[in-house]
Amino acid sequence: MEIKVLGPGCAKCSKTEKLIREVIKETGSDASVEKITDLMKIASYGVFGTPSVIIDNQVKCTGKVPKKEDIKAWLGK
Repeated sequence: MEIKVLGPGCAKCSKTEKLIREVIKETGSDASVEKITDLMKIASYGVFGTPSVIIDNQVKCTGKVPKKEDIKAWLGK
């Protein structure tokens, strides 16, 4: 599973990345996490709000920090 966190590095983007990494660790998932800060690359995903979370090329969340329960559901845990 490939997870991308899109955002310029603001507090919400950093918190989103931290939460995702925590859930991966807690659940023992083998997902990889990539942080994307380049604005042109972010725009190429068709999202206009950050933070955004993309899992296996599907937009799961945009414009807000996801809840741990949501992240667990996305990971199938």
